[in-house]
Amino acid sequence: MTTHRLVATSAMGLESIVADEVKALGFETQTENGKIYFEGDELAIARANMWLRVADRVKIIAGDFKATTFDQLFEQTKAIPWENYLSVDAAFPVQGKSVKSTLFSVPDCQAIVKKAIVERLKLAHKRIGLLDESGASFKIEVSILKDVVKLSIDTSGVGLHKRGYRLEQGEAPLKETLAAALVYVSKWNPNRPFVDPVCGSGTIPIEAAMIGQNLAPGYNRDFISEDWPWMSKKIWDEVRIEAEDLANYDQPLDITGSDIDFRMIDIASNNAIEAGFADLIKWKQRPLSNFTTTSLDGVMIGNPPYGERIGEVEVIRDMVSDLGQIMNNHPTWSVYMLSSMEDFETMYGRRATKKRKLFNGPIQTEYYQYWGKKSPRE
Repeated sequence: MTTHRLVATSAMGLESIVADEVKALGFETQTENGKIYFEGDELAIARANMWLRVADRVKIIAGDFKATTFDQLFEQTKAIPWENYLSVDAAFPVQGKSVKSTLFSVPDCQAIVKKAIVERLKLAHKRIGLLDESGASFKIEVSILKDVVKLSIDTSGVGLHKRGYRLEQGEAPLKETLAAALVYVSKWNPNRPFVDPVCGSGTIPIEAAMIGQNLAPGYNRDFISEDWPWMSKKIWDEVRIEAEDLANYDQPLDITGSDIDFRMIDIASNNAIEAGFADLIKWKQRPLSNFTTTSLDGVMIGNPPYGERIGEVEVIRDMVSDLGQIMNNHPTWSVYMLSSMEDFETMYGRRATKKRKLFNGPIQTEYYQYWGKKSPRE
């Protein structure tokens, strides 16, 4: 098998978590903003797509170089051995972006890269005329930052946050990758109770259940690289067998999702069934102010509304205030809340033990962490 230069992309603020995931798969990493670089063969590509919970995509770095003219872009793109990746009938749409670079016209850069790859493939395969592009699909990206060009091939296809279980969602759904990150940061383990008191369509509890039973996030979906001629079916079969062997379906879980909106509870329940957790996650229709528990050492994670609707801010203030007062009565519980509201700590009634800046899509948020006290041991 061939060793490839690979990159797992991530949302800003989640790089360290993705790097830890890649290291857990056995690879050394280098990290920069939104990108975690590593090297691996075809099996590595399949395993990374199957197991990375927090990454957005896994890409092959086909080449990188400096270019300030279209001629340089064309010639250096053409010099890359694209025939090692793309068959003569490959379909290869080219996407692009350019930031702070001399070559700022993205459509022109896309067209030149496309033309250069065509010329390279025609030369390598001794073809004359047009390529029919009727075969497997390879999504090429040309990314230019400060005149440095990176050409990559997407191995994932649909973003890795698309696990395949979310049949319906609410108005402001949390990406599955971010939900998994919130669970990772909390250090929750399946021996502790878990509650999301504002669960919406159920993404956070479902991601917690997947982590709790060590279910591979990519097990129930397909990837664009499965159709590539040089990514053998045997590799994907091996990776799926590994995922099945490592799943701990017998791990008991105490996970509850609740929401004031009964429609969201129906959606969450259906999504959980699709994910394979029909009887493992408890769903309750109740306002956050009605939360009660007799359990100790629990973890509560939530993503309450951000107050973007007219009249919503006061409702959220009351909600967060109620939460702070309620959780004062459960000192062994740890509480983690994602919010864009700058005065969250004031509303909650105390300063967070720790905060972490995260982006929920384009919205800058803080992940407020209130660590619980250890319960007395007999």
